[in-house]
Formats: sequence, C-alpha cells, structure tokens
Amino acid sequence: MNSIRGPVRAFLAAGLIALLPALAGAARPEERVRHVFIITLENKDYADTFGSSRQDPYLVGTLAPMGALLTHYYGTGHVSLDNYLSMLSGQGASAETEADCPVFADFQLKRVTREGLAVGTGCVYPARIRTLADQLTAAGFRWRGYMEDMGNDPAREAATCGHPALGARDRTQAAEAPSSAVPAGDQYASRHDPFIYFHSLLDAPDCAEHVVALPRLEADLATLATTPNFVFITPNLCHDGHDGDGTGAPGKVCVNGEPGGLKSADDFLRTWVPRILASEAYRRDGLLIITFDESSYTTVASAKDPVSGKTIVDVTFRGESCCGQRPGPNITRPVTHVIPLGPDADYRLRLEGLGGGRVGAVLLSPFIRPGTVSAVPYNHYSLLKSLEDSFGLRYLGFAGQPGLVPFGRDVYTAP
Repeated sequence: MNSIRGPVRAFLAAGLIALLPALAGAARPEERVRHVFIITLENKDYADTFGSSRQDPYLVGTLAPMGALLTHYYGTGHVSLDNYLSMLSGQGASAETEADCPVFADFQLKRVTREGLAVGTGCVYPARIRTLADQLTAAGFRWRGYMEDMGNDPAREAATCGHPALGARDRTQAAEAPSSAVPAGDQYASRHDPFIYFHSLLDAPDCAEHVVALPRLEADLATLATTPNFVFITPNLCHDGHDGDGTGAPGKVCVNGEPGGLKSADDFLRTWVPRILASEAYRRDGLLIITFDESSYTTVASAKDPVSGKTIVDVTFRGESCCGQRPGPNITRPVTHVIPLGPDADYRLRLEGLGGGRVGAVLLSPFIRPGTVSAVPYNHYSLLKSLEDSFGLRYLGFAGQPGLVPFGRDVYTAP
C-alpha cells in the first residue's frame, strides 16, 4: 500500500506545483503589486497640467499614454501637509496641519474616534496613531522615503530623518538659496515629508534608515533585493513645481535660478522615471503613481494692513472634493488661517471648501494597459486604501470610509 501512496503523493504535489502559476494569475492585479513608487508634485490644477500647459510634455505626452490617466483624482485639503498625511495615514486635517505647521509642535491628543481618527490640535501625532509605513513594517514589507535636498544645510535638518526641533519654528518653510556655506542651497520642505509627523516613525531607532536623501534611490533600485516595497519620493521645492512658474521670467524662478513650475517638475520626471521603470522591482510587480498634493489657489491679492503695517497676502482656496469626503473631527469650513511669513508680512489663507481640488494622476504598471483613461473619482484616501489592498492591510482612518472606492478594473486593465 505504501508503495502506491508514494507515487500518488508525488503526482498530486506535481499537479499542485503546475497549478501555482494559474492560481497566481487568477489573483486580482492590485493584489499582485508588491513594489509601489509614488512621486508627489505640487499645487497644479488638472486643467493646467493635462490641458493648457505646454511645460510638461514628458508627463502628458509620454508617461500618461504609457499607463492610466485618472482624470478625476482630487487632493484632500489645502495647503500641503494635510494632503501628505492623508496619503500616509488616512488622518483628517487639524487646524495646524492644514496651515502647514509653521511650528513643529506635538499633537495634543484628546481621544481617538472609532474610525481611528485623532481628535485634538497640533502637528506631530503620538505613537499610537499608525501609518501605512507602520503597517508595512509589521507585515514584513520594506519601505523608504526619499527626500531631495534633505541635509543640504545641516544647520536646518539632518541628512536622514531630517526635521525641525520639536516646539521650534520650521525653518524649511521657505527654500534656502545657494551660498558659500551651502553651495547647492537647500529646498527640502518638512511639510512635504509626511513620515516625520508621526512619533511611531520619528522616534524609531531606524528612522535614519527609512527616511533618506534622494541620491540613495539610485543605488537601491539596482537590485530587487535592495528596492523597498514602498518608495515615496519628494522632489525639492523647485523640482516638485512648487516654486517658480516654469517660464524662467525675472522674479518667477526658484532660488537656484531654475524655472520651477511644471517645467522643472517635468525635468525631474525625465531624470527619475526611466530609472524606476528600468528596475527589476518595477518590471516584476511594480506600480508607479505620479500625482499632485493639491490644486492651486483660486484668488490671491495683497495689501498693507493700516494698523500693523505688514503686507497681508490674501489667498483663497475653493476646495473642491470628491468621494463623499468628510471634514473629520478637527476642522470647520469656511475658515481663515493667518500664517506669519516674516516680520513684515503674513499669509491670510481662506479655505472655503473641504477638498484640495482636481489634480489628476498618472499610474504606470505591468498590470495597466497603455492608453487607459479612467474618470472614476478618487482622492488621496482612495490611494491609501488601494495600497492597503495591495499589501493585504487593514484600512486606516478615512481610507476605511464606507463607500470609498479603491483603484479597480478601470485602472488595472492588463490581463
């Protein structure tokens, strides 16, 4: 009898092995993604980026046709930081994070809602508030944030896990021009680095291994073994399109003389996207996401305050949203925030609506057929939910909002 069982077991085992490729192929494409690359650019409207602008031919004319163009992808807030936190943690904004936290202050936690939303005020969340990065580590996946210019000026921030001192004014709110002391200048912005706003990551002994300067990325892409499963790329304030206007006109350039705007963002993509697409990790099971944190302001005006003598720069954001977005427990609309620019000037930000406006996104992957276009509404919470689906993780914060749709067959169109 045993002489029969042996061959039977061997036959069944061989059959199972033969079936494994078919079983893997039967998995949904989003479940096969194991290497995600995100490049986040700044402050551009969909109508400009993918419509009227002629500054970004590589993004619009080359990359979008290679994958999926999401025509109704939205930011979740204004002005910057709250969007980055949405992508990483699913947290709604606080009054401080939606004003970009000019002071790097701890979040004063009152309670946590049933959905996992932190109720309170401030910027740097306590360790009990978790992020996608925490989830990935716990599940055995690797992650890394790559920040351009981080550490260029060691007097402002360290070269790894760089951040302002707790309770101190954030000196990275404005770009630092090149000088004899800092020849390349320093255009790193803490508010565009979401990892440093969570004590669960900031206080970890390996934070310096996880949040690094951008040049590290090239070496990490060299092999499958050295490429993290989750790669978050933040260009500097010029290369993300935040500063300058792309024309190179006098008074409209970055502090290092580059044109900025979509022109410099497009040049950044020309440099880094081919390296990502050529990597073994991307070719095997990768997904590259290129999007913007928010749309641009609706109106801007400036005038002298007759009492203080300061120049008041009034900026209004209409704040369009999608996907049933809710405000969360810490903010109201409309609201006005006054942010000091210096001793002689203040920003006065009026936020009329909830969301960050329509920005669009381009996704590339072996699981996406070139020329795909989707008009399904998505936002940064949808992005987080989609990534948690890919890695088999539970939903954090507003990523778990009932009815929120993750990327589906409208995006993952390849067999």
